[in-house]
Amino acid sequence: MSFAQRLDEVKSGFERAFWVANISELFERLSYYAAFASLARYLHETLSFPLERAANLAGLFGGLVWFLAIFGGAIADRLGFRRALSLAYLILAVSYFLLGSLATTWMGPLRATIPLIVLVTLVLMLPALGIALVKPSVVGTTARASNENVRSIGYSIYYTLVNIGGALGPFVASWVHKNLSVENVFRVSALSVFVMFFAVLLFFREPRKSGDVATESLSITLRNFLKVLGNPKFMLFLLIFSGYWIVYWQEFVTLPIYVHDYVNSAADTERMLSTGPLIVIAFTVVFSVMTQKISAFRAVLIGTLISMLGFAVLATFGSIAAAYGTLVVIAVGELIQQPRYYDYISRLAPPGQQGTYMGFAFLPLGIGAFASGPIGGVLLHHFGEVQHRPALFLWALTGIGMATTVLLWIYDRVVQPARPTATG
Repeated sequence: MSFAQRLDEVKSGFERAFWVANISELFERLSYYAAFASLARYLHETLSFPLERAANLAGLFGGLVWFLAIFGGAIADRLGFRRALSLAYLILAVSYFLLGSLATTWMGPLRATIPLIVLVTLVLMLPALGIALVKPSVVGTTARASNENVRSIGYSIYYTLVNIGGALGPFVASWVHKNLSVENVFRVSALSVFVMFFAVLLFFREPRKSGDVATESLSITLRNFLKVLGNPKFMLFLLIFSGYWIVYWQEFVTLPIYVHDYVNSAADTERMLSTGPLIVIAFTVVFSVMTQKISAFRAVLIGTLISMLGFAVLATFGSIAAAYGTLVVIAVGELIQQPRYYDYISRLAPPGQQGTYMGFAFLPLGIGAFASGPIGGVLLHHFGEVQHRPALFLWALTGIGMATTVLLWIYDRVVQPARPTATG
């Protein structure tokens, strides 16, 4: 097939709903990562939470998103993608606006009535409700609004736009923080998703491809959930792999505080967090070709090992350049393991349970995000503020990562789960 013919296929192979949903996802990711890039320092420096408490709250913000994603698909199926997306963006707009308004005068009476920790916790829980609806709605729209011959291209477009949003978010946060205020980072995030609320209402039409399978009943969905929970080998794998995300999420939970407090107080920690997504965008195709003949689990193991060595770079050299080096190493490991991780799980899923298994694939991200706050906060407080040996904090993270890698290797050798094909 010629390039021109392939281009015609792409032009005609997607309904308008595909482009509306995926472009809206770019702005959702921009909003999320802008907010996440500024959150830890906002809580610590503006709202004056102690380091450990700020880390815990940042972990809560990240963790709830991935836990609720397990259930978001079933809800989106029942609401319909148009209603689910519009509701999600409205929830997100209100959530981010409230988050950026916590220190304002007009919220003073509320702060006087409700303890600040309770108020912040409630506000941080709200975005997760919206994002849990966005993810399955956009992925589901990509499947339904794409012709079969271009569907794989559709997912590539989705993945690329997600990473573009992830890269732009910290840049936006950096500019707004420096030129306006950190509170306005969250208001810009709110505006971004509020525009997407209207975009969905005006331009999105529910995709209705012929041959769609009817939505399963709630009882069947619950039965599949229980089957997954009753698979001890699979649940053990997810629990072990959560260690990867405990370390990974420190990029957002503790690294900005660490760099500001112990490396260079003038460092642009928001812009720094664009490094990983930019690496992913630039090298996804290259690493896909390089790793295509490696078995899925081995790719997960190698990628985990590489990522988990990332914080050792900053611990060894202790400079701004080393901080960027840490983010590059983590991103390279992510490039190797992340696509193959989903491939591995999809091949473990019994027939008829692929959707439920793929929903549970997000569980380690949630466990890791929740645990990253308490673990990172305690370690950074102990080694930084108490012992005044902050580099030991980074070595402790590296130790958690190495332990995770070893446990994955033992799992593969000893537990011996049902294995995907050799070439993944």
